[in-house]
Amino acid sequence: MGIVEILSPGSFVIFSHIITYGNASTPELTEQIRDEIETMWNEPGAYVFFNERDYLVQFKISAEHKPLIEPEEILGNDDPNNNYFRIEEFAHGNISFVDGLGCNTGYFKLENLYKGSTTAAHEYGHTLGLQHPADLDLRGKGIPGIMYPRGTLVDPQFQYDPSKPAGVPGGTMHPMYRKVHQEDVALLKIHRLNFINNIAVVGDFSSIWHPDHKDIKH
Repeated sequence: MGIVEILSPGSFVIFSHIITYGNASTPELTEQIRDEIETMWNEPGAYVFFNERDYLVQFKISAEHKPLIEPEEILGNDDPNNNYFRIEEFAHGNISFVDGLGCNTGYFKLENLYKGSTTAAHEYGHTLGLQHPADLDLRGKGIPGIMYPRGTLVDPQFQYDPSKPAGVPGGTMHPMYRKVHQEDVALLKIHRLNFINNIAVVGDFSSIWHPDHKDIKH
């Protein structure tokens, strides 16, 4: 989730603030997440067409480590800049996730957040409203976009193990090869947002405080 602002004719800036909590969250990891999101989403230097001209879309991401945050702060938040992610070593389902498309909360598994994993940038795309593509067979189509999930079929050089046949263990996309493309930014459909005084909101409030999954019995 974030705020989209027209700073000058021909320029959009999307602002988002990442707040981490949980037993595995640290200031260093929080900064790594911030940097991954900002760097990857700015990498394509994407443009969108708006008001009869091309607008450059830039992402400015800030972050804060807040390990002692109270549930009431998340539930009562009304600032669309703020996104809250719990980070723990254990996650049910063994995956990181956010609370729907166009949201501002989620739960990250520490193992998924190694440097270069692209997990944070992928989940950020979900908070802005992007879903997984329908066609998960990318063979012959080049570098996978940021919103492709684990299990996507790709050319061998983008697999966990290039020597494996497509679809078998090791023969699917390694997330570290995902990139943000121009098309990913275009899918945000910024031109359809409701701008008031040059400001609009992308995403919506999910406002869910997550407990540590190891304390939840399934």
